[in-house]
Order: sequence, then structure tokens, then C-alpha cells
Amino acid sequence: MRRVAAALVLALLTVAGTLVITPTAQAAGKVIIYKAYFDSPGTDRGSNRSLNAEYIVLKNTSSQTKTITGYRLHDKANHRYVFPTTRLKPGKVIYVRTGKGTNNYQNRYWGRSWYIWNNTGDKAYLRSPNNRLLDSCSWGSKGSYKYC
Repeated sequence: MRRVAAALVLALLTVAGTLVITPTAQAAGKVIIYKAYFDSPGTDRGSNRSLNAEYIVLKNTSSQTKTITGYRLHDKANHRYVFPTTRLKPGKVIYVRTGKGTNNYQNRYWGRSWYIWNNTGDKAYLRSPNNRLLDSCSWGSKGSYKYC
């Protein structure tokens, strides 16, 4: 469906065989769930180091800085992480780590004391502040991570 819509937009932007790129088309893109590392290395004993090796990576695929303040990341069991004031530059990624730490430009810490993402299969959801589904990524029990 997305490909059909993109093809239609592309067709509408093509004039006499010449592609016309508008500022809106150049800014197209969004923040996506790029990677889920759901099974941290080693035995799941709940150490902060192990918890922080479990993470979701978001990526800004647009050509503009995106403000993701208030965006929510959650799993099937509805464990929620809400982004504090956060701006994500074009093409950049941000890690949402399960454990505790000090937030910085590239890492956000959920502050949990146990794992969020199920090794046997789960689904990550990214929602806007008004609860609109922006992206999702699911996985089964094989492997320890998935590119979404």
C-alpha cells in the first residue's frame, strides 16, 4: 500500500518526463524502528550492563530534524517509554536501552530493573503523542536482534 501511494505521488510529481522535487517531497521520511536487540549477550541475570545491552534503535530517515518529545515506545505487554525533550537530526539514530544510565544525544535509558523485550518473540510499537501508530517491528525466537 505504501509503495502504491509513493508511486502515485512520484507520478504526480513527474511533469513531461522530468521529476520535480518539492520541499515537501525532500522532507519526506520519518522516524522508524530501525533495529531491535531483544536478547542481550550472556545469561539474563538482570545486571544493569545486561539490561542496557537490550535496546531498540530509532532512526530519522528524513532530511529534517524531527522532534520526538512525547513519542511512546512500547511492547505487547504495554511497558512504555515516553521520550523526554528529544530532537533527532536527519539520518541519525537513538538507542532506547532498558536499564539505567544518563540520557545523552545517542542514548535514552528506560530505567528498568528487568528485561522488557521477550526473547521468545515480541513486538515494538512507536506511537506519536496523540497515540497514532508510527511504526512497529516484530520478531520470533530466532536470533538475538532484528533489523526492522
